[in-house]
Amino acid sequence: MLKKRLYQYLSAASLTLAVAGCATPKLAEKAVNRSVPASYSTAPNATPDANLAPARWKEFFTDPNLTALIDTALRNNQELNIALQEIQIARNEVQIRKGEYLPFVGLGVKAESEKAARYTLRGATEEAVNIKDDKRNPDPLQNFQIGAFASWEVDIWHKLRNARKSAALRYLSTVEGRNFTVTNLIAEIANSYYELLALDNQLLIVQQNIEIQTNALRLVKLQKESARVTELAVQRFEAQVHNTRSIQYNIQQRIVETENRINFLVGRYPQPITRNDATFNDLVPTVMQAGVPSQLLQNRPDIRQAEQQLAAAKLDVQVARASFYPSLRITGGVGFEAFKPGLVFTSPESMLYSLAGDLVAPLVNRNAIKAVYGSANAVQTQAAYQYERTVLNAYVEVANELANISNLAKSYDEKAKEVQALNQSTTIANSLFSSARAEYTEVLFTQRDALESKFDLIETKTQQLNAMVNVYRALGGGWN
Repeated sequence: MLKKRLYQYLSAASLTLAVAGCATPKLAEKAVNRSVPASYSTAPNATPDANLAPARWKEFFTDPNLTALIDTALRNNQELNIALQEIQIARNEVQIRKGEYLPFVGLGVKAESEKAARYTLRGATEEAVNIKDDKRNPDPLQNFQIGAFASWEVDIWHKLRNARKSAALRYLSTVEGRNFTVTNLIAEIANSYYELLALDNQLLIVQQNIEIQTNALRLVKLQKESARVTELAVQRFEAQVHNTRSIQYNIQQRIVETENRINFLVGRYPQPITRNDATFNDLVPTVMQAGVPSQLLQNRPDIRQAEQQLAAAKLDVQVARASFYPSLRITGGVGFEAFKPGLVFTSPESMLYSLAGDLVAPLVNRNAIKAVYGSANAVQTQAAYQYERTVLNAYVEVANELANISNLAKSYDEKAKEVQALNQSTTIANSLFSSARAEYTEVLFTQRDALESKFDLIETKTQQLNAMVNVYRALGGGWN
């Protein structure tokens, strides 16, 4: 009767543990909006077949000096190498999680010696029962043990398996993060390289203008000697020469900084950047084919990274939920144990084995588990918003750069016409001034405007090339 009641009490306790574990709080899951527009607002007629993203970067960038820089950067760039180590760390985390739902088995050898004091339970017991000296336990009592011991948490609720899957998804997200780093690195090197070519050409224009203005200053000084102009004209022309020389030094500094930025991205100490600045004027921006927005979901590494992180966050919620449920752990061991080394392997007298199972469910400290569960759900909601934000940002980047390319092409045409007109006006102003039919101020203003227009034309072409690179990056090209 007593045994029957004991079984009833144990059954009731087990039921209580199960009910307590299964009562998990309900938390709402945010629905993720995965829809994107059918086309880009700035390229409504694009088709899925026309998309530059799958093109490899060596096919997109044909300048051998630029491709050599990118090749070196992909080997030496520190940020990229850091990303590779992040991948290795994530891969190791997968192995750690995988091992957690497999049995833990260990081999152990133990040797110990114990002398029981007279006023301890063992010592007093032997004295009390008057055990003969030849029958007493050895004093000190030695013990030798060798065996295998195992423990295994039975993954009833897939807590450990979901944790492994979550780690695997985060590993994949680090791979995509590395791919996104590659895309940005290639784009940054290309943009800096085109900026360096532009600065070289601006420096050449400044040096040509310095020569022209120096000749003009010499002419004005001769005219002053013949009383055709005053000292004011001489000083104004001389000031213009100094101003242009100042611009020259500023450009030289920008060239140094741009070269050093490229060297930093390439992962090396400052050194001259090999390039052919004469090719800048022959560079024609590539006609960009953007495809359709839905292709961004596959081509953009950052979108795929956000998607993997979202999937991992959902599994983390399942892992946190499983903490409310009872957990079953099985432990066991088998081996040999004896108080003399020579008796250790005596069978069956020295054999030992054990097998135990523990079923435990949280009952008192549930608030801490609820907090962990709530945090996991908040992280999942955060990941959902991050995914939507990443998709939206990708679409906006492409749309902006496509519009930028179109507007810059029109701006470049107008700037080219402006440069042509100002070049002619400079020639006319110098001719009129030589024949005393124009004021020196007209010559100065015309030279200044012509110089600024040439700078603007180079800057516009640089922006065109940068927009071309940025569209390629925004579409998700370059990493593969």
